[in-house]
Amino acid sequence: MNPGSKILLGHFCMIVFQKAMERASPDENLKVRVLNLIDSITFSVFQYTTRGLFECDKLTYTAQVTFQILLMSKEINALELDFLLRYPAQTRVTSPVEFLSNYSWGGIKALSSMEEFRNLDRDIEGSAKRWKKFVESECPEKEKFPQEWKNKSALQRLCIMRAIRPDRMTYAVRDFVEEKLGSKYVVGRPLDFATSFEESGPATPMFFILSPGVDPLKDVEKQGKKLGYTFNNRNFHNVSLGQGQEVVAEQALDLAAKEGHWVILQNIHLVAKWLSSLEKKLEQHSESSHQDFRVFISAEPAPSPDSHIIPQGILENSIKITNEAPTGMHANLHKALDNFTQDTLEMCTRENEFKSILFVLCYFHAVVAERRKFGPQGWNRSYPFNTGDLTISVNVLYNYLEASSKVPYDDLRYLFGEIMYGGHITDDWDRRLCKTYLEEFIKPEMLEGELFLAPGFPLPGSMDYNCLHFSIQYIDDSLPPESPYLYGLHPNAEIGFLTQTSEKLFRIVLEMQPRDSSMGEGGVVTKEETVKALLDEMLEKLIDEFNIAELMAKVEERTPYVVVAFQECERMNILTSEIKRSLKELDLGLKGELTMTSDMENLQNALFLDTVPESWIKKAYPSTASLGMWFADLLTRIKELETWTGDFSLPSAVWLAGFFNPQSFLTAIMQSTARKNEWPLDKMTLQCDVTKKNREDFASPPREGAYVYGFFMEGARWDAQAGIITDARLKELTPAMPVIFIKAIPADKQDTRSVYPCPVYKTRQRGPTYVWTFNLKTRENPSKWVLAGVALLLQI
Repeated sequence: MNPGSKILLGHFCMIVFQKAMERASPDENLKVRVLNLIDSITFSVFQYTTRGLFECDKLTYTAQVTFQILLMSKEINALELDFLLRYPAQTRVTSPVEFLSNYSWGGIKALSSMEEFRNLDRDIEGSAKRWKKFVESECPEKEKFPQEWKNKSALQRLCIMRAIRPDRMTYAVRDFVEEKLGSKYVVGRPLDFATSFEESGPATPMFFILSPGVDPLKDVEKQGKKLGYTFNNRNFHNVSLGQGQEVVAEQALDLAAKEGHWVILQNIHLVAKWLSSLEKKLEQHSESSHQDFRVFISAEPAPSPDSHIIPQGILENSIKITNEAPTGMHANLHKALDNFTQDTLEMCTRENEFKSILFVLCYFHAVVAERRKFGPQGWNRSYPFNTGDLTISVNVLYNYLEASSKVPYDDLRYLFGEIMYGGHITDDWDRRLCKTYLEEFIKPEMLEGELFLAPGFPLPGSMDYNCLHFSIQYIDDSLPPESPYLYGLHPNAEIGFLTQTSEKLFRIVLEMQPRDSSMGEGGVVTKEETVKALLDEMLEKLIDEFNIAELMAKVEERTPYVVVAFQECERMNILTSEIKRSLKELDLGLKGELTMTSDMENLQNALFLDTVPESWIKKAYPSTASLGMWFADLLTRIKELETWTGDFSLPSAVWLAGFFNPQSFLTAIMQSTARKNEWPLDKMTLQCDVTKKNREDFASPPREGAYVYGFFMEGARWDAQAGIITDARLKELTPAMPVIFIKAIPADKQDTRSVYPCPVYKTRQRGPTYVWTFNLKTRENPSKWVLAGVALLLQI
């Protein structure tokens, strides 16, 4: 969350409060007058707070305000709200209907155990056709629910929607807020700068929270010009911090406070040690300074809550404002073209080539900047691509075209992909993605009128570049509506992105709830009681640790597979012993036999909020699951290890996702084959053949290699009959893969024709959870799957 996310009460909040009272409609009826005051104050505080929040945080704050108002007025049931925020889905259930996933059905089963939702599961099964139509509608939050469920309360409908269409929850929550508080709470019209400026004063600076690609100080200059404050008039001072300018800044503040000037202090986050001095200086000038004195401050948001450095005094006394760049391909493409003029288009002697490649670079720039919204499927890591990358690339393009008789496509792609944009990129798979875009966009076909930048969006012909205005008009007329297709992604990428956004929204709102108790139908269940029940259940289900010495005694030969089994047992022992130790310690703390420490309180909060405790994460494997799902998965992993270490014979099909270190098992396949055939290990590789069978179809392991399962494909799906990657089905985000047969072969025998080198990751976070690369067969150009962000995942 950015600095503006901290709701701080200072003297300025009192001003907001007083102004809200003045704005409230008068009425002779006392009750009506009080309601008017409450409405005006609530909305004024809401506006004051939201203008200092980034777009991604505004709905979180709005939802929290709405839920708290409704809880206080007893308009919603706390138990139902708890379900909405936690989503305690039942695990290990199988959906009886094809239009709902097992995870969705787990939520339906959990809801059905609550009185108000009794028989929901039966109704969905019994009227599957009606529910299928509802679930698969484009905007189900706008449709009427089937049967008598349409008569349920707004919150109850939200609970059902959370289970059946998690990707539509941000829209559904907006509709809920509108229904309960009114449309003014969801209409996203930002306050114009002039309105916010009116609230500023000598004691009330304006604090701009910076976003990439936006210069909020243009608004300050524009307002200053209107009121006679300019650099030329010497009553407008601009100090950019970070280069030893602190003394200059202090002098500018002293002069401005005395003479009634304006001062801009840019990038104050770069001078952390000076900020306490700045706070004192602003406090000193808040009294007895000239009434026209104004201070405008800018800083980047802190990357994490722990790294806030802006003093509280500055924040609480300032008007906090965010100003974000427009989103979407249309806005980003226009923004990219705005960096150039008609003179730019005409400056190169090779006009046609220059204009074509410049337009492509603008599209490429818009794609790489906007693709990050799709999370790890867009980019494994987030990169600060900026306007400078584009303008320098265009300068390089000009120089190379002027110096070459032919268009040096390879050189240009290398310079753009490895240096200008590639200079930011730290992940090899992201580098491949960047390189693939450039290979698809910058090639000889672009000058022959045969290049499509996206489905339905051809590169304009050479005759169409006569003026910059035409390029802008061409975008407005020809660019298809915003969709993942514009980035080479499947529409499922947006569903996944929206689902993740909803999950994050509810997780943050849950963390913001009062933690003293959670309401139940029979009264209040205290936090301690909730945690104690969970703690007891976990301790009961955890078995004794693996006896490594006893297991070693059973083994005749320490094969590579046996070594992996021992390593996994040791890692599991470390994890389960930490879980038991911390739970037993917390149990003693809850009984009053031990003093509660901060570690014990953190563990208690994690158990209450259904998140995996930090001390467990450090000793575990990467996972994005909630605590309930994580613990069920842990028990399954333990069971698999117990089975394997029973006689140490390789399972008929190995659950690769169940390993702490899946790479060690894949390496063991190569080691076993190398020993057997006396091949050099460093000249071997893994070959993977996707079978047409599931794990139940295998009764014994292969003679060489292993059958492995537990993979899910994101970005596409596997066509088992044809044995190739193919386009995903809509709303099937991560279809399961059949069992894969993996064996080791000499590297020089590997067939790399018609294959897509597919990265395998442990979780949807991708990036650092990389495991291996599997070559999967494809009839289409592998570049299609690169742009679609296709990967295999071991957990979803």
